[in-house]
Amino acid sequence: MKLLRFGAPGQEAPGILDANGRVRDLSGVIDDVAGEALGRDSLARIAGLDLESLPEVPADTRIGPCVGQVGKFICIGLNYADHAAESGAEVPPEPVIFNKWTSAICGPDDDVIIPRDSTKTDWEVELGVVIGKGGRYIDEADALEHVAGYCVINDVSEREFQLERSGTWDKGKGCDTFGPLGPWLVTPDEVEDPQALNLWLEVDGKRYQDGNTRTMVYQVAYLISYLSRFMSLQPGDVISTGTPPGVGLGQNPPVFLRPGQTMRLGIEGLGVQTQKVVADSDA
Repeated sequence: MKLLRFGAPGQEAPGILDANGRVRDLSGVIDDVAGEALGRDSLARIAGLDLESLPEVPADTRIGPCVGQVGKFICIGLNYADHAAESGAEVPPEPVIFNKWTSAICGPDDDVIIPRDSTKTDWEVELGVVIGKGGRYIDEADALEHVAGYCVINDVSEREFQLERSGTWDKGKGCDTFGPLGPWLVTPDEVEDPQALNLWLEVDGKRYQDGNTRTMVYQVAYLISYLSRFMSLQPGDVISTGTPPGVGLGQNPPVFLRPGQTMRLGIEGLGVQTQKVVADSDA
């Protein structure tokens, strides 16, 4: 299934994509694509619905972030060896963990705002993993049973804030609109192998990133198990699993986003995002 959320920012309703690519309203079935609705029993109930009986949503309706009420937005750094190399960093001996604030979350096609005083806003296409079953100390062998679904994430980053302003990476990762999610939350039955997905990103039609999740240093099941050693994972938590090479910082010379540009990015089977880049003063 491809679950989604539609409507004005902050007022999104739950939806599902039917076999003809039309959005159907799930409001009469679940309150939101969030929390307990992401559990296996709930997903099985949704899978049994006659989608043709659900109200159709107008085609021009805004698509919001595919998960609501996100508790934690956890990110993994330097998780592709070739991206670590282009960043001038060594592959870490354990996963690098940082956070994006939930206020960074926006829809897949919403504008991305370059923050005030930014000179180095960058892009990163990433596979998102959404937790459906919570837990602590999860065995790696059981980890994928805790997944509600997968999605596209653009881990937008301000490199000066992240790397040159002292402290943790978080201050360059969590600016408003720096976390587009979606368009869809794709359930595991439609993702045969999360470690065999092509992912790509273009800016103004030029392809910068073109990779595959098979080259992750730490794979999805391991990451879920690893994170659960340090925190309880809960339904609706989002894990962004790292980016392949081709970010702006890694270009020679580096290339960063400017107002008026357009990012387009996608992951095989998980959909496509398109974002216009705007200045903070225009937002």
